[in-house]
Amino acid sequence: MPPAGPAPRRLRIVGTSGSGKTSLGRQVAGILGVPHLELDAVFWDAGWTRRDPDDARAIVRRFAEDNPDGWVADGNWTSLLDGLLDPGTPGGADAMVWVDHPRRVVMWRVITRTVRRGIHREELWHGNRERISTWLRWNPEENIIRWAWTSYARVQQRMRDRIDAGDRIIHLRGQREVDAWLASLAENRRTVER
Repeated sequence: MPPAGPAPRRLRIVGTSGSGKTSLGRQVAGILGVPHLELDAVFWDAGWTRRDPDDARAIVRRFAEDNPDGWVADGNWTSLLDGLLDPGTPGGADAMVWVDHPRRVVMWRVITRTVRRGIHREELWHGNRERISTWLRWNPEENIIRWAWTSYARVQQRMRDRIDAGDRIIHLRGQREVDAWLASLAENRRTVER
């Protein structure tokens, strides 16, 4: 459950691919009235090429500096961020939000989302679209469904390690906890505005 204390205004949302990070990020940013940054849009460039890590970090750093009173960033990219948005760092998150759905839920979501995007040719960022041809590739780097499956345990372990290290983590286990947390943010905002 969310920790007690003042409502955080700078949040980094993490979780396995398909856990709903971006949808939740948009919702939270709307509730808090703060800007939202999707890290996938920062680290991926046109043609599914990775943006230069220094350039990407500069974009993230500028976003945090331009919004000191609050922001929401969603996405993992932990190794390339070099701790940039971590709680406890200057300008970093007040807390990390770990969206931790059961693997079966994550896989259902990532499969249905991937099929929908592939069939409808939905643009993600910078002209990039998920391609149906990737669905049968074995390499997780080329197949988001395999990526979600193979990265699930790594994300779980990394986040448990962060909790053990004392990082401020809002651990949301399943959709009921996600919904309850969103409701508490909205209620807190209404209380503050009264």
